[in-house]
Amino acid sequence: MAKKTAEPHPPLQVESAMDYAEHEATYNGFITISKWTTIIVAASMVILYFLIIH
Repeated sequence: MAKKTAEPHPPLQVESAMDYAEHEATYNGFITISKWTTIIVAASMVILYFLIIH
C-alpha cells in the first residue's frame, strides 16, 4: 500500500469584495421582470378564456 504524504493547503487567496449594490440591482430587476411576466401570462389566460369559451 502506498504511503500518502500530507500536502499543505495552498495559501488562501483574497477575492475581491462583492459589489452588493450591483448584485441587489440585478436581483431586483430579475424579480421585477418575473413579477410582470407572471401578471402578463395570467392576464393572457383570462383573456383567452373569455375569447374561446364565451
